[in-house]
Amino acid sequence: MSFQAETIRTGITFGTALAMVISWSVNKSVLWAIFHGFLSWIYVIYYVIVH
Repeated sequence: MSFQAETIRTGITFGTALAMVISWSVNKSVLWAIFHGFLSWIYVIYYVIVH
C-alpha cells in the first residue's frame, strides 16, 4: 500500500474514532455515537465550530 493511501486511511480511522468519542461524551448514546462515526470529520468540524 502506498504512503498516501495509508495516510488517508489512518486519517479516516482517526476521524471516526474522534467523532464517536466526542459524541459519546456529549450524548451518552451508542446510536448517536455510531451515527456520528459515519459522519466522521464532518461531525468533528461541526463540534469545533459550535463549541
